[in-house]
Amino acid sequence: MPNIVDVIHLSHRYAVDWAIRDINFSIEKNGILGLLGSNGAGKSTTMNIICGVLNQTEGDVLINGIDLRKNPVEAKREIGFLPQKPPLHPDLTVDEYLVHCAVLRRMDPSKIRKAVDAAKERCEIAHFSNRLIKNLSGGYQQRVGIAQAIVHDPRFVVLDEPTNGLDPNQIVEIRNLVKEIAVDHAVLISTHILSEVQATCDEIRMIDHGHVVFAGSMKEFNDYVVPNSFTASFGVPPTKEELAAIGDILNVEELSKGSYRVRFNGSDEITEKVIEQSIQQGWHLKEIALDHTSLDVIFAQLSGKLKNNV
Repeated sequence: MPNIVDVIHLSHRYAVDWAIRDINFSIEKNGILGLLGSNGAGKSTTMNIICGVLNQTEGDVLINGIDLRKNPVEAKREIGFLPQKPPLHPDLTVDEYLVHCAVLRRMDPSKIRKAVDAAKERCEIAHFSNRLIKNLSGGYQQRVGIAQAIVHDPRFVVLDEPTNGLDPNQIVEIRNLVKEIAVDHAVLISTHILSEVQATCDEIRMIDHGHVVFAGSMKEFNDYVVPNSFTASFGVPPTKEELAAIGDILNVEELSKGSYRVRFNGSDEITEKVIEQSIQQGWHLKEIALDHTSLDVIFAQLSGKLKNNV
């Protein structure tokens, strides 16, 4: 299947400082790629270049095979963009706003009405057609923002923090909507939230200080992220010293009576060792669970790996 998006050796600098350096990825139709990074990592610069807002210092961006720099108008016809703060006009109705967006995209006037209805239907906002946008909830305003990004039926949809500020139910609904859009579009999601990428994306590019520190599938990423601590509770609890005496354990923190958080050096067999000791010593292990590694720790690990390989 041909790629909808090709980002090739993309680099950009402001004055003398490089904001991003040698970013590479491709997205096929039906694909969702997550661009993950903390604030200041280079996500916004990357998205601004990909959407044609900013000209890169080096590298190429191809949208459906069209060079974005050489043929910007033609390439931008294939791009839909939802910024972190949706560019809504609160005093317009949903219909008025989406028609306005379709006109800005230079759509054929004879096709605008059908396109607006299709976007509303897909985003499940048709029943709010005549409602002022300012009177919609945050979740429905986000749906209107997504509708404007797809009203012209682009091949490539870019979503910046699409669930930002939403409640848990709205987050689930928007995630499902993004997956539905990806059925016939290539989608890029930019976020600093690891769980957002894990819930929606097929591929991931993690950026730190302008460099890609991880590139691969979501499965490969989850296999890489090895927990370094676990919690355990016991009916007949051991002392902290007894737990710490087990090989590969670095630190033991008592959370409550009989419950501990244990940090270890990455050994795959540590939980088996604890279970075995609990049986032998009669500690009556009640529960043991690996902790998820925090995003900050993952960034530190991946950035350190990058620096060591430079």
